Amino acid sequence: SAVPTLPLLQALQTRAPGSPGWRAGPSSGQPLRYMLNLYRRAADREGRPRRGRSLGTNTIRLVQASSHGGQPWAGRWYVQPLTYHLEGQPEAEHLLRATVVYLPSLPLVRGRLLCALELVAAGKAPGVLLSPAAHPRRGWAEVDVTPHLVLGNSSVGSLALRHVCVRAGRAGGHDAPVPPSRPFLLLYLNDTQAGLAPPAAEPHRHRRDTGTLAHDLSNYLREQGGEKSDCSLRPFPVSFAQLGWDHWIIAPHRYNPRYCKGACPHLLRYDYHAPNHAVVQSFVHQLVDANVPRPSCVPYRYSPISVLMIERNGGILYKEYENMIAESCTCR
Repeated sequence: SAVPTLPLLQALQTRAPGSPGWRAGPSSGQPLRYMLNLYRRAADREGRPRRGRSLGTNTIRLVQASSHGGQPWAGRWYVQPLTYHLEGQPEAEHLLRATVVYLPSLPLVRGRLLCALELVAAGKAPGVLLSPAAHPRRGWAEVDVTPHLVLGNSSVGSLALRHVCVRAGRAGGHDAPVPPSRPFLLLYLNDTQAGLAPPAAEPHRHRRDTGTLAHDLSNYLREQGGEKSDCSLRPFPVSFAQLGWDHWIIAPHRYNPRYCKGACPHLLRYDYHAPNHAVVQSFVHQLVDANVPRPSCVPYRYSPISVLMIERNGGILYKEYENMIAESCTCR
């Protein structure tokens, strides 16, 4: 019989790092913690999107800023120019909203560090202060910069800001100034290809690929034969550590696509949701012509899965892939 495919692994393989030593991107730090908190609000431990989640999109990309040289500290003041490069975004990802996330206030040993963002417009002196949302989440403030990234129907190639902070309170004496966390850009995108057939996989990357998983799945199917003869849903968990992908896939830790296996009964029950054609085919096989095959056990309903991963360029990506987990079976 045909071996079920694992479409999520095929889609992720196109984003996999190019070599075993690939370590680009943050493995810790506040941007990663922020995205992990976002992920946990949006999905459970298995990656299933939670009911009532309010992301409003299937893709969120965190873009790190590149900073310019020079000493940002001058007495109590900290001024750091930042540039966010947006070139190379996939055409299928349509920008819905963009925000810059930063900490407006940080505690120090003596006093606090108060921070703001200024927009650097082309050909103009900086000084356009960006206003954050009225109620920051857990100390973070989000500033909507969508109007500054979209001109007409096209997106601009970069965003230039200044991160300006001042130490408030008593002087810190000889204490070394504490650099504030660098603001990061969040792109809320609608990926029109999420869940569709992925592009052709790149050449072998010296890692275990999906072909060996297909072999494992066929062995797993034989081992799980036993007494489970009726058409039903079966587990098939795959660990990302097993693939050597756990250094760039942050969550979930495993993928359980599940599959349908077993014989379809002679009399199809209502809970199989079988179409009328399958019911007729079953009767024909049983009463008229045994050469007509019985209906096959196949998935009936699917659910999406959410994945949080580190990208090659050091960004962090949250993406929901449609139709990746089988939820029930039918006979067709």
